[in-house]
Amino acid sequence: MERITIEVVKDGNIEQLRELCNELMAFQKSLATIAPEKFDEMNFDSRMKKSYESSLASHVIVVKDDGLPVGYVYSTVDKVENSKNSYPEWAPRDNMENSKGFYPEWENFPNKIGCLNNLYLRDQYRAMGLGSKLFDMSIEWLESFKDVDVVFIYISNGNDAALDFYLGRGFTFSHDVFGGFIKAVYKYKK
Repeated sequence: MERITIEVVKDGNIEQLRELCNELMAFQKSLATIAPEKFDEMNFDSRMKKSYESSLASHVIVVKDDGLPVGYVYSTVDKVENSKNSYPEWAPRDNMENSKGFYPEWENFPNKIGCLNNLYLRDQYRAMGLGSKLFDMSIEWLESFKDVDVVFIYISNGNDAALDFYLGRGFTFSHDVFGGFIKAVYKYKK
């Protein structure tokens, strides 16, 4: 931990985050109380890469220790055609019990939303304030879009620490996705 750097990925090189993204999916599986086997289908290619390629705008920030990636945050701006019973491009479409659409059934749901998709740090880097720094940088980027009024975060079931982290930063619980497999929280821009 001699030299920690935080870098915005500007060249599209998200491949450097493959291992960390796969670690995140394994971490989420280890905490899950609802359908942990579903995480076996989620990995860098099916989750992050697919989302990165289909979003209107993407923002990736990586934390490095002596040049090696040890954490990251990944955010997007996405277009939502029809919020009722629709899903982001990367989301699985299988039938989970009590499944509703991925988005809340608000009367006037916006057609463009911000989304903080992944925030992950390896264990030994979690008590250094880096998670808060990544979160703040991501929210600042998301709030820079004048036509995006609301930011969503989707938290895997069992990850109560992450849920508490986001609720403690002004986000509000919105709804369960896939019968509670994912918890959705949101916050309107300032």
